[in-house]
Amino acid sequence: MSDGGAEDLGEPRELGPLTRIRLGVAYDGTGFRGWTRQPGLRTVQGELEAALGTLFRRHPPLPSLTVAGRTDAGVHAAGQVAHLDLDAAQLAALAAVRSPRPGMDSAKLLRRRINGILGSSSDVVVTSAVLAPAGFDARFSAVWRRYKYRIADTVEARDPLQRHRTVWHPTALDAAALTEAANAVVGLHDFAAFCKPRDEATTIRTLQDFSWRRDDAGVLTASLQADAFCHSMVRSLVGAAVAVGEGRLTSARMGELLEANGRSSEFIVMPAKGLTLLEVGYPADEELAARAGQTRNRRLSAELS
Repeated sequence: MSDGGAEDLGEPRELGPLTRIRLGVAYDGTGFRGWTRQPGLRTVQGELEAALGTLFRRHPPLPSLTVAGRTDAGVHAAGQVAHLDLDAAQLAALAAVRSPRPGMDSAKLLRRRINGILGSSSDVVVTSAVLAPAGFDARFSAVWRRYKYRIADTVEARDPLQRHRTVWHPTALDAAALTEAANAVVGLHDFAAFCKPRDEATTIRTLQDFSWRRDDAGVLTASLQADAFCHSMVRSLVGAAVAVGEGRLTSARMGELLEANGRSSEFIVMPAKGLTLLEVGYPADEELAARAGQTRNRRLSAELS
């Protein structure tokens, strides 16, 4: 997708007040190198911002997206959340492209325009768009993120139609042992053993839920919810639980790993394709700004400590 040429950009102008729009986004992560825009690589942010570049090429500066959680290469999303800010000229441009349907506000128009540019068979779709309440920040206002991870550990559960979002495991796993492993790590902990380290980033998180169930098709599904996840944390936790389910680790050892100062080699990080971001939770509208401020302050304190 092209963002147009310099000849289309027009003269610099005063932006004036900005309107924030909250987007719901879903994508099949198979063909993406993650969420974050990267030069020369196909990413979810890159595709969406390219569509915005086409839409607003005559009304710079082009808007950028702020996302609730930056997913890694190959990870899917059903309930990703992002926001962007538009000025008055950009809002007017949405309605000027074509006569909108009666009652369709700016946010709904934006969703329709972006999906139209992406195409009817796109692997990324804007599922919702609403005018954001005051104080909303897709990243810093969030209070939790919820993921699921799918594993087919029997031949009967290996549905080829689900192969892009399900990991096929070669041996049977003990579902009760998986549950014991999950229970051992729920709560507020330093998850350094389960996170890929990043400079000046804390690995202290509150894992609010980690549970397993086997569905009617025999697929094992892990559900994990936390205030936030550090890099590769979900896939590492699932990998450690799988080691317990195979009998290579004990659930007690799973808990002991929380005392480690860094990454462990006692388990593998599971493949990305089994992971889907399901939902992002936010507080009541009147608490959004306070939550965003608290989160920013905590991140800044962690970076400075």
